[in-house]
Amino acid sequence: MKPVLFFLVMLSALISAQTDVPKLKKEYIQLLEKSNYGNNPKAGKYYDINGIKMYCEIYGEGQPLLLIHGNGGSIVDFSKQIPYFSKHYKVIVADSRAQGKSIDKGNALTYEMMADDYAALLQTMKIDSAFVMGWSDGGINGLLLSMRHPEKVKKLIVTGANLKPDSTAVQPDVFKRVSDNYAKFKEVFANKKNKTDLDDMVFKLKRLLSEQPNIDPKALKSIKVPVLVIGGDNDVIKPEHTLEIFRNIPKANLWILPNSGHATLVVYTDEFNAKADTFFKTKFRTIKDRDREF
Repeated sequence: MKPVLFFLVMLSALISAQTDVPKLKKEYIQLLEKSNYGNNPKAGKYYDINGIKMYCEIYGEGQPLLLIHGNGGSIVDFSKQIPYFSKHYKVIVADSRAQGKSIDKGNALTYEMMADDYAALLQTMKIDSAFVMGWSDGGINGLLLSMRHPEKVKKLIVTGANLKPDSTAVQPDVFKRVSDNYAKFKEVFANKKNKTDLDDMVFKLKRLLSEQPNIDPKALKSIKVPVLVIGGDNDVIKPEHTLEIFRNIPKANLWILPNSGHATLVVYTDEFNAKADTFFKTKFRTIKDRDREF
């Protein structure tokens, strides 16, 4: 294809993507409503992990691939990834503690606890190590899993992850909305006499989102495995913060997707899945000095 024609085709595709984002969101929500993922007795079971009952489903065969969802999410969030990756990988996807169908009656909830849960889940499954992909809070869990249990991670992909819960990492408008919402809910929660299990769960998740994580960027230097750091150029997480994560991981690649918010793996499903697959299967390339020219 001639360069000019190729450029016009790509430009047309980009414009199409820009106008179709609302449609994509609607279609994704409809997909989740109809999806059997996260509620499939043939693929799922409960595991006793670190004092909780962790619900997990497994699809496909091959190299283990652990998918970790975001805050308040569940297995079903990966409805656009499971069919693709289960053709070539053993896809392991669980509901994090206090979320989805996983049962957690404790009051505490930290990213460190969840990272330890996933390490214990792999250990219980007798899986020495796995490829890991984390979205949003799942990305935070992935980073901590690589730091706290390095033997469990072969390669890591994170999208929309953050190291701090403040305005240095989160876009100002999102930070204000989340902070205001947490303050109001905290007041209502404190004054409510007959709290339900749902109240407790929502409070734990809102507190987690507003007060954590608190990871020193320099601590990322302890991650020895290759990491693909991804973000949208209009993500909930500031691109400069995503860049900071990339710069502090010794073996890291960076991918910022245009005209994308937090749902990079939904807005760019085909490209995202293919890029992730290639990253897992390709040897990491160290680029220095003259190699930077090409």
